[in-house]
Amino acid sequence: MELVSPAGNFEKLNYAWEYGADAAYIGLKNFSLRTKADNFFDDEYKNIEALKNEYKKRGLTKKLFCAINITFHNSDLKAFFAEADYFKKYPFDAFIVQDIGIASVLKKMFPDIPLHLSTQANCINYEAVKVYRSLGFSRIVLGREADLNDVAEIKQKVPEMQLECFAHGAMCIAYSGRCLVSAYLTNRSANAGSCSHSCRWNYKLLSSLKENSASFAVEESERAGEYFPIEEGENYTAMFSSKDLCMIDHLDKLKQAGADAIKIEGRMKSIYYTALTARSYRKQLDYLDGKITEAEAKPFVNELYNTAHREFATGFYFSSEEANKTTAGETKSPYMLAGTIGKKISSDEYEFISMNKINAGVELEYVGPDICSIKDNGYILLNPETKEKMDWVCHGHGCIIKTAQPVAEKFLVRCKV
Repeated sequence: MELVSPAGNFEKLNYAWEYGADAAYIGLKNFSLRTKADNFFDDEYKNIEALKNEYKKRGLTKKLFCAINITFHNSDLKAFFAEADYFKKYPFDAFIVQDIGIASVLKKMFPDIPLHLSTQANCINYEAVKVYRSLGFSRIVLGREADLNDVAEIKQKVPEMQLECFAHGAMCIAYSGRCLVSAYLTNRSANAGSCSHSCRWNYKLLSSLKENSASFAVEESERAGEYFPIEEGENYTAMFSSKDLCMIDHLDKLKQAGADAIKIEGRMKSIYYTALTARSYRKQLDYLDGKITEAEAKPFVNELYNTAHREFATGFYFSSEEANKTTAGETKSPYMLAGTIGKKISSDEYEFISMNKINAGVELEYVGPDICSIKDNGYILLNPETKEKMDWVCHGHGCIIKTAQPVAEKFLVRCKV
């Protein structure tokens, strides 16, 4: 199965590919459902082209998918036509879309670039897949509401269609992300890429009793006196914050069901999250393919728990009851990302790109694509101009790290919180 990772900017793209993703999906300004991600603009296509060529020289093929998955208004179409020449500069391997109109436009303007249907289109049955096949789509990113039996039946009925399934990341409490809560409360539409994650806010549960019938509502902590009713039906109670999806222990079942690719959510997450999730799933896939042993994969898989996340669950794949369970808060990472390793300067000296303040002497850990972690207490921080020892370093300050450990460019450097 192909591993597809998120990339909210060029740096994250760099780490997604380096830490094991076969493909990464990005958004361009104004046309992506993650407008708060940095996204890509200006002449970054040159950097991406150069990076893809670097991997080619190493005998590796890395794919780039472009998410153009907003719901298009007429004004959006006009804006896209105005930017079309800019899109042509990127080395895209596929477009991810939900809007049928823009799909038709892309097919005409970019006939050689495949179309992937976005999960926002909520495709979860084989007849819909057949329709999208007739419209020129080569891959369906299935709606998260599809269970394993649905995946298997769709593959059986339409075997030529590639199926991509979400395997990890945040789950929207609304059906396929079609949520109006954010737009209602903050005038920021989730369907235009500006979700304020209102479902994650703090709410108080209130109740009242009238004529022997109880009614319930919630009150958001910053909106005193504004009440939102809780609706109860025969098989459900509508509340908010869902658990995070994590299928790393069940990738074999996704493969057996017919998934051609698995996808990680999180274009707005950090490079630490991007790298560690890509690496964990890469190692688990390598184990399933017989490239490494289970014992070799296990330490990398366990690193998933060192990223910030909400309580893990398996979504709809095994049971809708599991998907409907809600949670509160999140598990914070036990680590802080201190920075990254830059270019090698000498046999034991490297550029240190600081991201958070650290004091000299604090125990560091180096994390690499194939190195789970290496602890280091004997490093020295040096001023890059004078080579004098530094007592501390923080973001924006140049630094050289001198270490006897076997590190390399693009290693992450972390420390315990």
